[in-house]
Amino acid sequence: MAVRVVVPVSAPAPFEPPEGAIAAARRALGNPLCAECFGRLFGRLGHGLTNPERAERLAARLGVSLSPPAGACTVCQGAFERLPVWVDRAMRAAEGYEWHHFTCGSRWDPERLAREEALWTEVGTEWGESARSAFNRELGKRLAARSGAEGGPQSPDLVFLADLPVGRVETTVLPVYFEGRYRKLDRTLPQTKWPCRRCRGRGCDRCGGSGKTYPTSVEELVGGPLLAATEAEGTRFHGMGREDIDARMLGRGRPFVIELLRPHVRTVDLAAAEAAIRSGAPGRVEVDGLRPASAADVVRVKEANPEKSYRVGVIGDVPVAKVNEALTLAVGRAIAQRTPTRVAHRRSDRVRTRRVVAARLAEASDGRFTLEVRTEAGTYVKEWVEGDGGRTDPSLATLVGTPLRVDFLDVLEIHDSEVT
Repeated sequence: MAVRVVVPVSAPAPFEPPEGAIAAARRALGNPLCAECFGRLFGRLGHGLTNPERAERLAARLGVSLSPPAGACTVCQGAFERLPVWVDRAMRAAEGYEWHHFTCGSRWDPERLAREEALWTEVGTEWGESARSAFNRELGKRLAARSGAEGGPQSPDLVFLADLPVGRVETTVLPVYFEGRYRKLDRTLPQTKWPCRRCRGRGCDRCGGSGKTYPTSVEELVGGPLLAATEAEGTRFHGMGREDIDARMLGRGRPFVIELLRPHVRTVDLAAAEAAIRSGAPGRVEVDGLRPASAADVVRVKEANPEKSYRVGVIGDVPVAKVNEALTLAVGRAIAQRTPTRVAHRRSDRVRTRRVVAARLAEASDGRFTLEVRTEAGTYVKEWVEGDGGRTDPSLATLVGTPLRVDFLDVLEIHDSEVT
């Protein structure tokens, strides 16, 4: 680094580095460093100063002026001088995407970072800031000024990674989330997409080339209008549990969060989206209360364990008095439920203890009756009624002493508002 003695034009702001820092700065003068990298040797001193300002203050204490190195800076190799170029690259990488919040990172050659650590040891500084940290901060400041977006680690829309060795900016587009409640009125509709078991989504004769077991799903009927509105590349659907394909979801509906992957648009008219879902799936799916959500809401929805209320149609010739007696015995009693036969191929085989919280006989006639039942989360209601070959004990069938079969099942309510 070239050194020349000068008279300061204006008095520097108060800056009182310790004697050890002044000695380290004197030892650093012989290294070809840019002002950014010289000041970063003391980055944890002089709160509120930029690294070039630190360099200027230290040079003034030493009675010298710092000139740019004749060649490339030995640490950053000119990376900080090229920050405007990196801002241009980031803006080009973000073209076509709506973004209001972002964060920046960078990838450096390990040898360059090793040279920096060696320099810290050589000059004896204990106040250094890494080149990568300073570059990320300075890139973020310039990018915020250029774009009008807000930089920071909290809930970014885009993540920029400046790859210094390669010379390009990689962009990660974060999902956009919406939450609401859906009602499923169709007994042939799964909650989420089911890949064909034979081809696993690739398309075959069995699935007619669709790659799916069922033609559509709640996820697709809800996600379609939102995909169109956000110009996203795909969806992930997160429900607060799920109902069977042949069960309806009624009442206020089931809470869900839908995740839109790599969206180009993040600002959506959600009232219009709700209307589009209704008109696109009449008599099948309805959605209410669509609103913006976050990744934290996915966790909240997935981890919730609210009680649920059902309407169950049962086929079985049982006297009303016998049904009422069995329900009295069943309410509050521990039920041991081994993983049902119908889902054993995809869930671990274990025994779960659940309870029926409340139950009443709603109607009965001609070898059929209808129950309204409230259960703990995770209760297999069909198996509680039928017994599943003894895998649920006790079942309603064993309590009435007659084989029973579930004719239909409706979910009437998800009691999530009662969970604290």
